[in-house]
Amino acid sequence: MFFEEEFWIDTGALYSFVPEDNLQKIGVEPSATRNLVLADGKQQARLLGFCDFQIEGLEGNIPCPVIFAPKGSLLLLGATALENFGVEVDPINKRLKPILAVIGGFLASSVRNTLQLWRSKTARLQRLAIRGVL
Repeated sequence: MFFEEEFWIDTGALYSFVPEDNLQKIGVEPSATRNLVLADGKQQARLLGFCDFQIEGLEGNIPCPVIFAPKGSLLLLGATALENFGVEVDPINKRLKPILAVIGGFLASSVRNTLQLWRSKTARLQRLAIRGVL
């Protein structure tokens, strides 16, 4: 199941924002709650789920976190979805353009510490991926 709509791109929003009735229609279930600060400055706890996004002109269906927004809300494509697709906003030409992914973009004080950090992050990512598939 899917739906097709135009989204506003909001680089200031961490998560994508989709009305809860749209997400329920395609079978997306909440998996967590996130405390958010909305554009008007109000704080609100909202449900978070995951669904596959497909962006016209870009390759693949890519899983992205999505906030269950109130009915009638704008559909917003947030920064995590942009990063997952490996694109950035080109405001001059009003389009999304590919960016190079940076892997290991920091220097650690020792190789041993860096390897331990990567091992622990990799293990967590694998557990999350397995949980998402089940």
